[in-house]
Amino acid sequence: MDYRDYITIDPNKRGGKPCVRGLRITVYEVLEYLASDMTEDQILEDFPDLTRDDLKACIAFAADRERRLITVPAA
Repeated sequence: MDYRDYITIDPNKRGGKPCVRGLRITVYEVLEYLASDMTEDQILEDFPDLTRDDLKACIAFAADRERRLITVPAA
């Protein structure tokens, strides 16, 4: 799966935050729901526009961002 097929960034939508497929649902919100112990099924029930692949794309996006972080050497 290539998350770039699912995650969009539009400066005119949600302040340019990464969103799912141009919807007004941000990656941050999806990750926050998952972190708060909502199941995938609960999220999909609350947001019928989302798919299971959308949820996976949010996780992949976050993983890629984490991988790209520059680490600062220890002093």
